Amino acid sequence: MTSQLTATPGHIVAIGGAEDKTSDLEILKQVFALAPVGSHEVAVIATASSIPDQVLPDYEAAFTRLGASRVHALNIQDRKQAADARNVSLIEQSGVIFFTGGDQLRLTNVLGGSATLNAIRERLLASAVVAGTSAGAAALPGTMIYNGNAADALRKGAVNMTSGLGFVDGLIIDSHFLERGRFTRLMEVGASNPEHLGVGLGEDAAVIIHPNRILEAIGPGHVILIDSRDLASSNITELSMGGAVAIENMILHAMVSGHGFDVDARRYLVTDELSALLEDSR
Repeated sequence: MTSQLTATPGHIVAIGGAEDKTSDLEILKQVFALAPVGSHEVAVIATASSIPDQVLPDYEAAFTRLGASRVHALNIQDRKQAADARNVSLIEQSGVIFFTGGDQLRLTNVLGGSATLNAIRERLLASAVVAGTSAGAAALPGTMIYNGNAADALRKGAVNMTSGLGFVDGLIIDSHFLERGRFTRLMEVGASNPEHLGVGLGEDAAVIIHPNRILEAIGPGHVILIDSRDLASSNITELSMGGAVAIENMILHAMVSGHGFDVDARRYLVTDELSALLEDSR
């Protein structure tokens, strides 16, 4: 499941979880607005969820309210269903593909290498939106976190990582970030993988990953960035498993709606700078 994509014409949206699905729908509204012109069908994939029958109706109602012409509730629970031509066909006609929360390892296990995942990648290349919330957000990059104790994760080996769905490279995404105190999870990841940008999504907060690799924060919550590219030193290679990690010169940013970040230039963007860059890319 290693990523084959470095830049895509479609947008990726990663949501921190617990997004509003019944009131103003602020984040879901922006997800739907990014769909290609004339492509108003939405596929909601509940593979990660252990309670798909409870989760899917909320998203069906929300996207229908936003103007979706059809909402395809895809309860893909095994690899046979992930290979099913009917599910592939529904993906191919959708302008938005949305992954619910749950267990990201289940999501990659069921979809990895499947015809459904290949169809989603093709839709992204054809300018569709690929979005995910909670576990669905964590699984979007080429590398994902799937476990790690938030209370004391700044120890060698405390965070488990594996291949994600591969829609974007160079990011590690963690959800429910502020509410569950997951700072040390991304700090440990940054110490061992300084090239990756850590993206910590608060609840009811999200980032749009634009095709030019500009991040745009949306929603009422915070998006936390942990940048380790200019790490000065760390003791992580010298430690035994479980040893306490030391880090020098790790950079942290807190973004709010309307602010952004240039992933490749590693540059924070205030509102005017973000607007100018996005306008230039259109």
